[in-house]
Amino acid sequence: MSLHLDVNSGVPVPAKDDLAGQKDLIRNAKAAANAARLLSHHGLDVTPTPEDRKHAATLATSYAQDPMSTSSSATPSRIGAMPPAAVMLTAEILNDFGHEIVKDSVKVRNLVMNKLVQETDNPDPRIRIRALELLGKITDVGLFTERSEVTVTHQTAEDLRARLRDKLSTLRDVTPVETPDAEIIDD
Repeated sequence: MSLHLDVNSGVPVPAKDDLAGQKDLIRNAKAAANAARLLSHHGLDVTPTPEDRKHAATLATSYAQDPMSTSSSATPSRIGAMPPAAVMLTAEILNDFGHEIVKDSVKVRNLVMNKLVQETDNPDPRIRIRALELLGKITDVGLFTERSEVTVTHQTAEDLRARLRDKLSTLRDVTPVETPDAEIIDD
């Protein structure tokens, strides 16, 4: 079976002094993931193993803590040496969490809902139940929301003044309670 490669020659090469452009982990991981995805259509096994997940999580966490240092240490040759499934997972994590998702609350909300829906298929029943409970608490669903009713009674200013006068008069008419004199005991 032959593989036809379509090369984009119009992609600009980063300038020599643009170190961030040359060493951007997100871009490099995305390019490697695209290559792995293409090869997976031609028989490459990209099923992630627990080690692949751990490798991707470690790289993404490192990138979140220090993007410049991680990007400079994750050279294209090092990314090329990673298992294809780990590269694809890393690119997916960085794509999901690496850019303007925090600025758009709708995307964050959808991401959380989608992750909760994914957790409803978890083999652990505690995680499944908790995910379903949290999905039920979403305001659109409103299945487990606790509602409290607030009753507002509107009164005129004259009614409020009358109630205030009554309260003040009860406070003014308080008579002191007489207490019997205490005996003083000398030791």
